[in-house]
Amino acid sequence: MLERQTRKDQGAATTEGGLALMSHDSTAAPESATRKLSGRRRKEIVAVLLFSGGPIFESSIPLSVFGIDRQDAGVPRYRLLVCAGEEGPLRTTGGLELTAPQGLEAISRAGTVVVPAWRSITSPPPQEALDALRRAHEEGARIVGLCTGAFVLAAAGLLDGRPATTHWMYAPTLAKRYPSVHVDPRELFVDDGDVLTSAGTAAGIDLCLHIVRTDHGNEAAGALARRLVVPPRRTGGQERYLDRSLPEEIGADPLAEVVAWALEHLHEQFDVETLAARAYMSRRTFDRRFRSLTGSAPLQWLITQRVLQAQRLLETSDYSVDEVAGRCGFRSPVALRGHFRRQLGSSPAAYRAAYRARRPQGDRPADPDAGAAGAASRHLPPPEPGQPAAALHPENAVPFQTRRTTAPLPAAATTVPGQRSPAQ
Repeated sequence: MLERQTRKDQGAATTEGGLALMSHDSTAAPESATRKLSGRRRKEIVAVLLFSGGPIFESSIPLSVFGIDRQDAGVPRYRLLVCAGEEGPLRTTGGLELTAPQGLEAISRAGTVVVPAWRSITSPPPQEALDALRRAHEEGARIVGLCTGAFVLAAAGLLDGRPATTHWMYAPTLAKRYPSVHVDPRELFVDDGDVLTSAGTAAGIDLCLHIVRTDHGNEAAGALARRLVVPPRRTGGQERYLDRSLPEEIGADPLAEVVAWALEHLHEQFDVETLAARAYMSRRTFDRRFRSLTGSAPLQWLITQRVLQAQRLLETSDYSVDEVAGRCGFRSPVALRGHFRRQLGSSPAAYRAAYRARRPQGDRPADPDAGAAGAASRHLPPPEPGQPAAALHPENAVPFQTRRTTAPLPAAATTVPGQRSPAQ
């Protein structure tokens, strides 16, 4: 949380870094990727670039992590510069106005520049701010985008040809607006050496802790995590937060009907060629158009949606794993188990057992269609030999990775042309 001192007589507050707030009524990288810093920049200086309209939570994360002296807890101190990316005052969540003590010129001293958020995923950032970010990058600074801050980095051209992530809800728009960016909506954060991006809100804390860990080691990051009362390393990615929502911009696209049809017929067995035919396109054209619209290859997207549907059925029904496979369009339970484990890190049976272990006693899904098979599925198998109990927790399902330079696709996504995927 943004730390401040309240001054009721003036209605103002001051944060670390000199940021002044005025309340208003709301109704009104790795070594190979590290480059030498230019002489005027210092590694310990972190500049946070703020814009009007940015959410206060995301904006406060780097201010709290890098702007508070916690040397008594064993956390090396950074020097924080809070910079306005445009003319102020900067309005933010809840009608607050921010007055940043520094302007864009202060970025020239920073070894790390953080863009915690951007106000609109469809509007361009100020050109002066983009120029400042490009200069910083050229002079060896580490550039960080939290959540929608990735759109600012992309607009500056700093994500071209690179892996990146953002909030899963905005990932399709990022991929569509900047097709040269390799967007992976599954990651909590992506460290590509001198350019780093994170998913939404809490993932910004994960990335900031990762930066501290990279700079000063595990002990310093752990001490900071204890102060913030957060886990030093969160397991999993964004997969468990994904839903079936369509991208915001899909409504006017000719492929919208095809995508909607696919979501409504996941229980049927069909392949990408079927979707391409429904769109009256060749497979090659369909693949290209689909990737620009959703941010992923159609086969990868289809497998992900089927796994998510299987996840829902395992949570809300008593269908056996074999029945779940059939109701999600997989050709066999083997295909379901393989893709489920690759995406969620556990078997379907283990996932269901862990999910039910967290629910109140006697609170079980009622599915009138499950019948005797559903009753039998209540007798769940034990965890697989050698699998730790913690790995069975649904929220600890995906192995955590602090760096990814390429987004691995499900095994079926590498199927050669003309070969049928086991998921179809």
